[in-house]
Amino acid sequence: MSDTNTYAPPKVWTWDAENGGKWAKVNRPIAGPTHEGTLPRGKHPLQLYSMGTPNGQKVSILLEELLALGETGAEYDAHLIRIGEGEQFSTGFVEVNPNSKIPALLDTDTGSRVFESGAILLYLAEKFGHFLPRDAKARTEVMNWLFWLQGSAPYLGGGFGHFYAYAPEKFEYPINRFTMEVKRQMDVLDRELSAHRYLGGDEYSIADIATWPWYGNLVLGEAYGAGEFLQVENYKNLRRWAEEILERPAVQRGRRVNRSWGEPSDQLHERHDASDFDLKTEEIPAPENVA
Repeated sequence: MSDTNTYAPPKVWTWDAENGGKWAKVNRPIAGPTHEGTLPRGKHPLQLYSMGTPNGQKVSILLEELLALGETGAEYDAHLIRIGEGEQFSTGFVEVNPNSKIPALLDTDTGSRVFESGAILLYLAEKFGHFLPRDAKARTEVMNWLFWLQGSAPYLGGGFGHFYAYAPEKFEYPINRFTMEVKRQMDVLDRELSAHRYLGGDEYSIADIATWPWYGNLVLGEAYGAGEFLQVENYKNLRRWAEEILERPAVQRGRRVNRSWGEPSDQLHERHDASDFDLKTEEIPAPENVA
């Protein structure tokens, strides 16, 4: 391993806002708002403030799955929060999520704010009584995998994804370190899915909904341009699971919500009604008389 990029930490760290790559202008070492701003409100009890990243997709997929089951109370308004522009640091957003991360949910029926994607999935599953087993043993197994994902995904996104795709310079050590961990995690999933159709058993659950946007997209070669690098085709069981979930219509809808990049037909910046998927994608501009 080359030592030409050896870094000696100073005695006291100081914040260099210009150093840090793609996200340098929004990453900062302090919390709280940076500017005044109110959040929009739509007509439904559930107000989602998000972006179509893997964490954002978790919630919009679950909401679309609930609607597909006929749960009309799961109708929602999805408002795009452009994290690259720092919209998550408005006073309005910080009131809903003091951690300034998407997604965030406001349930106007109960007055509850819900932040952290795993907490939102659990809240909605319990509120509507779907995708979380009632049997104690089965429920515990689903929760095992939900919390596994919440602890593992930062290694994929903040670790591997950052150093492989976003860091201003490529360094061998962190790329190797996080590649090893991500491949270990994919092997964990592949072994589990060799024995079960879904994570935690044979019933589709919030564990699958939480994990698919991260590891499903990864194993299908759609994350960070790293499919060949990670040899994703070797994880046969994980790929079978990922492909099966991708075929679900609710997943196909949910992954488009609050998406602001890629093919225009895959982008639905704002979602306020089921008809928006047909009428308001970026490829099909909304009529002027449609709110």
